[in-house]
Amino acid sequence: GCCPLSPAGAQTTRLLLEPPWTPAVLWDPVTLTCQGSGTPGGTTWYKDGRVWWQKGPDRLAVTESGTYQCERPGSGLSAPVPVSDAALVLQVPAWALLEGDAVTLRCRG
Repeated sequence: GCCPLSPAGAQTTRLLLEPPWTPAVLWDPVTLTCQGSGTPGGTTWYKDGRVWWQKGPDRLAVTESGTYQCERPGSGLSAPVPVSDAALVLQVPAWALLEGDAVTLRCRG
């Protein structure tokens, strides 16, 4: 048999980053999209661990550095996504990586 990728009860809210590189940088047009079950438009956004926007949209353009999360009723809180205003960053793909995977790194400034 095959095991599920995540245990029962694990968070199902995902915060997608466009462009899909982390940390995101403000000198790119950065868009965050919150995916999960629950009522559309019922997304709560967090910035640096504090409630930033209640009953907000599911998609937003980011204009400030910080660490963002989103929450959808019934599916929980997303993993944090950092957005940097640094002049030089080393970026990795924003999707999950496993030991042994080939990975492309980007040094950008």
